[in-house]
Amino acid sequence: MIKKLLAILFVTLLFTFSPSGLLPAWGTVHVPILLYHRFGPVVADSMTVTTTLFESQLKYLRDSGYKVIPLRELTDYYLGKRPAPQPRSVVITVDDGHISVYRDMFPLVRKYTIPVTLFIYPSAISNASYAMTWGQLREIKDTGFFDFQSHTFWHPNFKKEKKRLKPADYQSLVGMQLKKSKEKLEKELNVRVTMLAWPFGIYDDDLIHAAIEAGYVATFTMERHPANALDHVMSLPRYLMTNGGTGRTFATILADSPRG
Repeated sequence: MIKKLLAILFVTLLFTFSPSGLLPAWGTVHVPILLYHRFGPVVADSMTVTTTLFESQLKYLRDSGYKVIPLRELTDYYLGKRPAPQPRSVVITVDDGHISVYRDMFPLVRKYTIPVTLFIYPSAISNASYAMTWGQLREIKDTGFFDFQSHTFWHPNFKKEKKRLKPADYQSLVGMQLKKSKEKLEKELNVRVTMLAWPFGIYDDDLIHAAIEAGYVATFTMERHPANALDHVMSLPRYLMTNGGTGRTFATILADSPRG
């Protein structure tokens, strides 16, 4: 009960205090957080970004003076642990743990030497044919380019589960999804898991309280605007990237990151 009250108080403070009070000075910080899912030579589904398009985006970032920074640098800023990111900073994240991250994205990450955060749901790893294996995750971890964080244990739709289950059963499911994912990733990959991406971008105050109780300090949803002064660390926005993100569209997304 005490832990739950403390969690509620923490979230209340995050939602209530102005950035100039509890959190560090915001200035003009606008950091687009890009969210990818799958890659490949052709568009296999609505979540696929072709490797050709993805490489063109990486070239655009490099040639236009943008810098891809680790996600943890941005969240540490929100938590008051480091200075604000430099202008024209961008973050790249990938959800799920699809095999195409290893097969198609990984070579480009090495080529352009960029940091990437993977939000993984562990139930699929080494189990589903579409997912990476633990061995592949360890291999890409050894390069130093990847960070690994939680996407719950099996990617549930919390909105549907809340309607389907009794309250106690729903709370039990939420706790399991948040804790088991964190524990599995930390055990298999020897990493520190403190960040969570909400499946389907679904979250509410109760889910945020549960995430804090489970040991997460930052969580992420899907909203098409850069992380800025109007956002807080427990529901940071990410742009969902699809194969339609070409040319002017991609440039428009990045334009929200001001020039130095």
